Amino acid sequence: MQSDVDFSHFLKRTGSGRLQLDLAVEGISCAGCMGKIERNLSSIPDVTSARVNLTDNRLALEWKAGALDPALFVERLAELGYRAYPFQRDNAETLEAERAQSLLRRLGVAAFAAMNVMMLSIPVWFGNVSDMLPEQRDFFHWLSALIVLPAAAYCAQPFFSSAVAALRARGTNMDVPISIGILLALATSVIETIAHAEHAYFDAAIMLTAFLLAGRYLDQNMRRRTRAYAGNLAALKAETAAKFISPTEIRTVPVAAIKPGDIVLVRPGECCTVDGNVIEGRSEVDQSLITGETLPAIATPGSAVFAGTLVRSGTLRVRAAAASDGTLLAEISRLLDHALQARSRYLRLAERASRLYAPIVHITAFLTMLGWIASGATFHDSVVTAIAVLIITCPCALGLAIPAVQTVAAGALFRSGVLLNAGDAIERIAEVDRVIFDKTGTLTLPELDVANLAGIPEDVVRLAGRLALSSRHPVAAALARAAGASEPLADIEEEPGRGVRGYYEGAPIRLGHPSFCGADSRANEILCHDPEASVVAFSHGEARHVFAIRQRMRPDAVEVVTSLARLGIMVEIVSGDREPAVRRAAETLGIHTWRANVSPTDKVARVEDLTSRGYKVLMVGDGLNDAPALAAAHASMSPVTATHMSQAVADAVFLGEHLGPVLMAIIASREALRLMRQNLCLAVVYNVLAVPVAIAGLVTPLIAAAAMSCSSVLVMLNALRARRSEAL
Repeated sequence: MQSDVDFSHFLKRTGSGRLQLDLAVEGISCAGCMGKIERNLSSIPDVTSARVNLTDNRLALEWKAGALDPALFVERLAELGYRAYPFQRDNAETLEAERAQSLLRRLGVAAFAAMNVMMLSIPVWFGNVSDMLPEQRDFFHWLSALIVLPAAAYCAQPFFSSAVAALRARGTNMDVPISIGILLALATSVIETIAHAEHAYFDAAIMLTAFLLAGRYLDQNMRRRTRAYAGNLAALKAETAAKFISPTEIRTVPVAAIKPGDIVLVRPGECCTVDGNVIEGRSEVDQSLITGETLPAIATPGSAVFAGTLVRSGTLRVRAAAASDGTLLAEISRLLDHALQARSRYLRLAERASRLYAPIVHITAFLTMLGWIASGATFHDSVVTAIAVLIITCPCALGLAIPAVQTVAAGALFRSGVLLNAGDAIERIAEVDRVIFDKTGTLTLPELDVANLAGIPEDVVRLAGRLALSSRHPVAAALARAAGASEPLADIEEEPGRGVRGYYEGAPIRLGHPSFCGADSRANEILCHDPEASVVAFSHGEARHVFAIRQRMRPDAVEVVTSLARLGIMVEIVSGDREPAVRRAAETLGIHTWRANVSPTDKVARVEDLTSRGYKVLMVGDGLNDAPALAAAHASMSPVTATHMSQAVADAVFLGEHLGPVLMAIIASREALRLMRQNLCLAVVYNVLAVPVAIAGLVTPLIAAAAMSCSSVLVMLNALRARRSEAL
């Protein structure tokens, strides 16, 4: 089959001479499908990655540029029994909604047919032990056939189509034994009805179909809810921007055409389209996506804004620093994609089990039939028992055991500000018993803040902030931000290395080094009490003031460290910062083990030392110097403000100003790991108990259908408990 799709529009360059393509794949329903697709496509030469996202049936492919024609992937998937086409989120959402509606319609028809057939079966059951005439029983059986046969042909179509596609590709999936079970139950029932037998199994066939549709709809609905969070991010991405092509003229252009340095206009009620800095205007902005703070922030000249930031009250002119795929919003979306594509050793175990399970089910059912025939049973009774075995041993629960938990857990973590960046991150984070924090930018916020603002008159703060706008120094920028300054003073001169100076209301005014402002004694007093701070002095006439500037601790750092201790997790600080600063942070947080002036090599050595002593270390850091330690640790996390290298190495990234997501990641991961183990145990125990009972002929196909479907629903309901970690 040749594809006539032009894939060039959908290809992305990922660097290192590689191309990436996302394909929407129809027919993926479980871990077995995921493993089958990934194994086959990964075996193609020059393919470096093939990852299936079960949440939105998306296949992410990466390969060496120029080595392959993308149409090859579509053809290979067709050979495996799956239809594929370029993934487009809008189209994918529409198709997914249509699939959900289709499942719901089929479920409604199956449930209606099952209720009617059960009503017809009741008089037959009682009639077989009373005086019902054979003609009357045949009438009820034919009436049941009239209801069930067309209903099953319509309602079981998703299972039949999937099974046929798998068999055409010379393989099997979980829908093969399901389809065989339904068809055998229907065929046997028709034969029994023609032969005027006492029993027919139309009720079992349609009930099995209804139960399976209910389980599949619940599974899809659960995955759609988690995927909605990714969709919400996509909705924040505008396709166009209002760009200034001259100081007075704007033009609407595609966001992809915006380059760093361009100036864009953002009006009230619009989402910012770029990452950048405000150069003109003032507005309340909702930036909860980035900071986690639900209250609106004030954006003024010099303020940083991000794509996806909702501008509420005023118009802003923003100088772009990044646009389109380079924005922080795009990075968050990519990290979320990693979260929804998560893999783990438990999922790999479930994939292997599901892959082996289908042939084992068929062999078990066939041997059961032969065993019953050999023991003297009739062919009819042997086939009925084999049908019950085939139905009751369907591995749906096993296939859903791990993906269901991962999907719910990834959604819960994302809502709490944690984005997974590694397939087995949940498992490794759940196992940690030691946490190492970097200090600067991790325990503290990355931006500088004025520590002694409350002790300085408001009018002095406002004036110093206006003067600070004339300086490029980061300490002056922190003062201007803290003062909320937006109007710089006129006729200000800067003396490099010393500060800025000018006149205000006829008196000299200065901001900069303490000696430049004649405030050395006051600066020394502050440094004696707060050696971690940087100081900037301000003078206006004879008045002298000194501002203490330093990074402030994350608002909930003390509570998080205390909570980690309650969980039995030891905490320490390993930082390259100065000893007084690290000591002060450790004392503030109640951390007894800390190290300062540590090099990147020393950080790795500390991680390896703890690992050699049996600890499972979680490293939390943000700087380039933390990247080696993040890679060496058992698990790792970085704030969203971290360097790209640290984010790439970390197993998870957390959003906002709070440290709480680190605690949440551990709690949620422990809960998810416990539920994964429970689900695997539930699936195994169910089969250990159910299979011998079915082989012994103690269950009818109807009871087998109910038992198999209930096991799948039980696994999914148990997975939903991963959401309760948010409350914890």
